[in-house]
Amino acid sequence: MAKLYFRYSSMNAGKSTALLQVAHNYEEQGQRVRLFTAAIDDRYQVGMITSRLGPQREASIFDATTDFSVEDFTDLACVLIDEAQFLTPPQVAQIHKLAQVRNTPVICYGLRTDFRGEPFPGSAQLLALADDIEELKNICTCGKKATMNIRVDQHGRRIRSGEQIVIGGNDSYRQVCGRCFYSNIS
Repeated sequence: MAKLYFRYSSMNAGKSTALLQVAHNYEEQGQRVRLFTAAIDDRYQVGMITSRLGPQREASIFDATTDFSVEDFTDLACVLIDEAQFLTPPQVAQIHKLAQVRNTPVICYGLRTDFRGEPFPGSAQLLALADDIEELKNICTCGKKATMNIRVDQHGRRIRSGEQIVIGGNDSYRQVCGRCFYSNIS
């Protein structure tokens, strides 16, 4: 039986790299996969999954209006979704049904929480419905396991309030452990 997987981590843990590796492994065995990424993520190029290590690949895009229940997933070995925190809760239900009813594995990669420690709606729904949940490990600058994200300004100073979604990379976000998240130093 197929499953819905949620592989989450803090920023910079290699989620996109892992997704690209899984796609490569399936395709190396002659199997078809379909990749999705959030339309809102334009850091490299809309519709492009890019690892900080360099590998990249085109993908279908999703936004809040995407209906996964009407997408064509015929003859696919797997569906891979990057930036899954931007899924809506109804979309998570759609991909859960895809795995359960149509027997197509769906592997989602994304952040669990935002820079304030608040869950993204898509991530909260993935944590509720996913059949398999895995944390990808990362480390804080202090050496402890990073589990949180903080937003920083152009001078590296922590920003503690603002819109939940601001697209950015290393120039805008840092991964931190819980202790550093709650400290006034950042």
